[in-house]
Amino acid sequence: MTFLTRAAAFSLLLAIASACTPADQKPVTPLGNFALGYNIVIAKNAKPVGPSRQATAEEWEAAIRKEVEARFSRQTGEKLYHIGIGVDAYALAVPGIPIVLSPKSVLAITVNVWDDTAGRRVNAEPRRFTVFERSSGATFIGSGLTSSKEEQMQRLASNAALKIEEWLAQNEAWFTPEAAAARALLPREDQAAPETAPEEAATTN
Repeated sequence: MTFLTRAAAFSLLLAIASACTPADQKPVTPLGNFALGYNIVIAKNAKPVGPSRQATAEEWEAAIRKEVEARFSRQTGEKLYHIGIGVDAYALAVPGIPIVLSPKSVLAITVNVWDDTAGRRVNAEPRRFTVFERSSGATFIGSGLTSSKEEQMQRLASNAALKIEEWLAQNEAWFTPEAAAARALLPREDQAAPETAPEEAATTN
């Protein structure tokens, strides 16, 4: 095996290992002067799609809040921002025939981020995400065969928290002192603030 061939093989192995790293083990991306305030999850309108194990709104809300708290509590800023999440739909894979029929779990959410001081939403429009389980030994043949409902929900919730962090990191200009100061000068939005109406904060269009 030539040096270039070995290097290519090593790079491929690293890529595979990275893809299989659980979301809750991935390093946190700093978001500047960001601190997590309210962590609001509303799942009462969540609908199961296709063949799916059943999960209650309370189970989804607890699972997602836990993973959002775990990821965003590690931010080191001081200015409070609130994250509101509405759970729209989900599918928790049921046992199937390996390889031939190995359904994957999926979660659909809507996210808003609020500036505590300005009482305004940071994002102009709600951000919608479709979250899948990442490939791993436990999900390759279908997590319905290898995982409990709680394990599936934890992985989806963890991946959702990571996707939200990646989205905010792509828009880090929202969290600069200049952007925060500019928002503070604007009239407060007519939409309800998170502390007074958590459901609107999570799902407002």
